[in-house]
Amino acid sequence: MTGGRLGQLKVALVCDWLESYAGAERVIEAMLAVFPQADVHAVVDFVPPGERGFLGGRPVITSFIQRLPGARRHFRHYLPLMPLAVEQFDLSGYDLVLSSSHAVAKGALVGPDQLHVSYVHSPLRYAWDMQAEYLRDAGLAHGPKGALVRWLLHRLRNWDARSANGVDVLVANSRFIARRIEKCYRRESVVIHPPVDVAGLQPGTRREDFYLTVSRLVPYKRIDRIVEAFRQLPDRKLVVIGNGPELERLRAIAPANVSLPGFQPDTVVRDHLQRARAFVFAALEDFGIAPVEAQACGTPVIAYGRGGASESVCGLDNPAPTGVFFDAQTPEAIAGAVRLFEMQETRITPQHCRDNALRFSQDAFKERFADVVLAAWTAFEAQRNTS
Repeated sequence: MTGGRLGQLKVALVCDWLESYAGAERVIEAMLAVFPQADVHAVVDFVPPGERGFLGGRPVITSFIQRLPGARRHFRHYLPLMPLAVEQFDLSGYDLVLSSSHAVAKGALVGPDQLHVSYVHSPLRYAWDMQAEYLRDAGLAHGPKGALVRWLLHRLRNWDARSANGVDVLVANSRFIARRIEKCYRRESVVIHPPVDVAGLQPGTRREDFYLTVSRLVPYKRIDRIVEAFRQLPDRKLVVIGNGPELERLRAIAPANVSLPGFQPDTVVRDHLQRARAFVFAALEDFGIAPVEAQACGTPVIAYGRGGASESVCGLDNPAPTGVFFDAQTPEAIAGAVRLFEMQETRITPQHCRDNALRFSQDAFKERFADVVLAAWTAFEAQRNTS
């Protein structure tokens, strides 16, 4: 996609870990569309053969962690070694280094004649403001093992802050993450929302009387709060699509009006998105692609009004609303938002939802990212030529 000066540059793209084709990998795919000449580096690469299309046939240069015992299944256990691993990549032959970072990728080492632009999904979450939540969910809030993990996270936090100094331009995936970057690194950042395949989603032709959420079933997604909210709404139906360690526990506590079919293929997810009365979203996310996908299908969103959802959903105070916000991650607040939505439902049209989702298209991301990198390279080159 790039031409002119950018098309002539030698480019490296550094990632954290590659495990499956999910949100971070979609960003990598779009970055590679902008810079098709880029060589890809990752701490580990265990993406299965059927999901590697986003790499366009490129080989991936991996770190020593790729070859450590048990890395395929338990590479996250090697997190304390990842700062060292990402610093071992030899990037000396590249003009431009791009990184896609939610953990350590932005810590790649570059020289004074190289430009480093880092797309930051978040500062290392469990080392900063989410540390207490992470330790609690992992059962490590107390005891000697918890003390060891706290010390390791302290070391990672120091490294994370220090490594931000080696990045020339920080790009945040939302205004929420831009504020977190400023708090953690004391740096300003440019906001570019991640790409969503809105072109591959279309509004359905009929709506049915059920609510929907689609998510990995892990604690911070707060699916249990949504399930409990619908216990308070026994005459409404909720469908929860997704798999994860919380699935059996959620099935055990779910009332009769809540169904949890587990993992479903994309065609089934898309069909449910097109038919649902509204999509319910209770997580505090950096951005959150699922609410945008719902809106691309013309479906309103009932969302926790903090984090990325507050940027991707237009609330009732907007002249063209696409959803309703609740202000606490509690069953009572969610149930209240469902009732409010039903009172205001006629104000939220499928076309409003669809138009809002188009702001986050893949083409919009590519154009904005190319513009930011070009401006950064132009300024970098001018400074280098005058020094």
